[in-house]
Amino acid sequence: MIELIIYVGARALVALIVLYLLAGIRFVPNTRVGIVEKRFALKGSVKSGFIALNNEAGFQPKVLRGGLHYLWAIVYVVRLVPLVTIPQGKMGYIFARDGKQLEPTQSLAANDIAFDFQDVDAFMKSGGQRGPQRRVLREGTFAINLVQFIVLTDERVYSMPLSREEVSVIQGMATVIAERGGFFPVIIKDTDDKIGIATVHDGPSLAQGEIIAPVTGDDPKNAETYHNKFQDPDKFLKAGGFRGRQLQVLVEGTYYVNRLFATVEMIQKTVIEVGNVGVVVSYTGAAGEDLSGKEYRHGELVARGQRGVWDEALLPGKYAFNTYAGKVVSVPTTNFILKWISSQSGAHKFDENLSEVSLITKDAFEPSLPLSVVVHIDYQKAPLVIQRFGDIKRLVEQTLDPMVAAYFKNIGQTRTLIQLLQERSDIQQIASAEMKEKFKHYNLELEEVLIGTPSSPAEDVQIESILTQLRSRQIAEEQVETYGRQEKAALKERELREAESRAQMQTSMTQAELNIEIQSSQGKADYQRSIQQAAQIRALAEAEAEKVARIGIAQALATEEQVRAYGGPQFQVTQTVLNRFAEAIEQSKVDVVPRVIVGANKDSGSGNIMEALLAMLLSDRFGALSNEAQGKRSEEAEQLRADIRKSMTTKTDKDKKV
Repeated sequence: MIELIIYVGARALVALIVLYLLAGIRFVPNTRVGIVEKRFALKGSVKSGFIALNNEAGFQPKVLRGGLHYLWAIVYVVRLVPLVTIPQGKMGYIFARDGKQLEPTQSLAANDIAFDFQDVDAFMKSGGQRGPQRRVLREGTFAINLVQFIVLTDERVYSMPLSREEVSVIQGMATVIAERGGFFPVIIKDTDDKIGIATVHDGPSLAQGEIIAPVTGDDPKNAETYHNKFQDPDKFLKAGGFRGRQLQVLVEGTYYVNRLFATVEMIQKTVIEVGNVGVVVSYTGAAGEDLSGKEYRHGELVARGQRGVWDEALLPGKYAFNTYAGKVVSVPTTNFILKWISSQSGAHKFDENLSEVSLITKDAFEPSLPLSVVVHIDYQKAPLVIQRFGDIKRLVEQTLDPMVAAYFKNIGQTRTLIQLLQERSDIQQIASAEMKEKFKHYNLELEEVLIGTPSSPAEDVQIESILTQLRSRQIAEEQVETYGRQEKAALKERELREAESRAQMQTSMTQAELNIEIQSSQGKADYQRSIQQAAQIRALAEAEAEKVARIGIAQALATEEQVRAYGGPQFQVTQTVLNRFAEAIEQSKVDVVPRVIVGANKDSGSGNIMEALLAMLLSDRFGALSNEAQGKRSEEAEQLRADIRKSMTTKTDKDKKV
């Protein structure tokens, strides 16, 4: 029985030993790390600090990575925590629970030597400090001991909570970082035309009287102090940087700046437009030598980078100028107009508070005189103007306005209202010449003075009455001039008409003379033509006469032969009479057989008229008469023939002679 008990006890002891040994096997996934806590040790507990760096009881500096690990089950406790992941384009902030105390001038723990947050032992032994760290975590995945370090990211807080109070503090820190946009880098786009002004919250304070920290560690050739625009806080402080607003600015680019170390404010670039220069008034820098000279005692004109008004103005362009370190006063270098007119102002608004100059003339009128003055500022003299007056608007209101008003008041007192109106051009020329010297005294160049028309107050009608009289007088003078010109025009018109009439008469006379010559020539031509026509007619007449004579002789001879052939002249006459008688009866349409017969008295022995006529024609008596007449006519015909032959012979002889 005792042996059985011993056997069972031995078996149970072996089982317990095996279970104990198996309990020491620990498995850590690759996506997590194991934080080891030692419950007891021969060296006892940690005497200072929080992490057991010398194998004491407490949280151990090393973590267990993915895989199987063997630790004594009772001695060690392993807690699994996730790996720390920082996404692309974001940052993570580190808070150390253990390490050296911060110096009184420190706000963040230094990481110039102790910067390996994945090796707690190395971090602690290299002098790592507790509290928020200056160095930040960039993109990647890290196996960090979350007992020693708390990692704050945009998405979550990586930590192994130890107390509620600590959780509240860490959450408050994460809120501050988020409000400052600290989980993201500072990105300045070139399209925004902005610059970043950094304010450092760590390091030594500025000296008394300084308002902005100077530029330090800006040389890339010096690797020990080049902090690359506040991205390496330890190098910045090593280079002698101060806390406070910095003179150095951030321009276009991406900057991973720890927002617990430095906050960044975005401001617009300083733009100097074309036609202007920028005069820099610097609030910081070393006290330089006054370059304006002993005779010019209106402030200090210093070299670039020194405190005061820089002697070189900024030319047109864009500048990354820190407006907390000074200001840039824009000064126009093109001509600008200052208008002493209450309802108008120039583009620069320098004259928006100016109004017309009130005058009192020699004849006690009180007109208001509008003015316009064209001014130019030499870009090299712009710093002198700003040094003396501060800005252009102050120069206009406090100096030019009273000076110009007083000058024209003096002119108004020496002239009547009418003279002031009529001599405006002369007054302009005199004012331009005299006021140039006054403007030159203030480093200004006066280009021209322009005077408007004086006007009267609303309740004053006397000036308007004077102006009405002047208008009437001018109208009368213009009418006289118009009438004189019209008279001259009438005389000229009369002379023109006379000249035109003479020209027309001369034309008519010339035309008449030409007509006379033409008619004379035509008369001579007609005369010659008439002579020719007369000769032609005469020749034709003679030829016709000769032709007619010859035809007549021929007809006579033919008739004579016909008479002889038909029985003599008596028969020919009878035939002719009968032919004519028949034609008469036909034309008169008289009946051949008369419807009423007219007869002679039986007692008288007379018959019909027709019968009597025929009897007469056929009677022997008629024949005898005809023979007698024929004989006479034959003699006449022979005589006519002889005369014709003679005349023809004479004409032939003449033609031959011709």
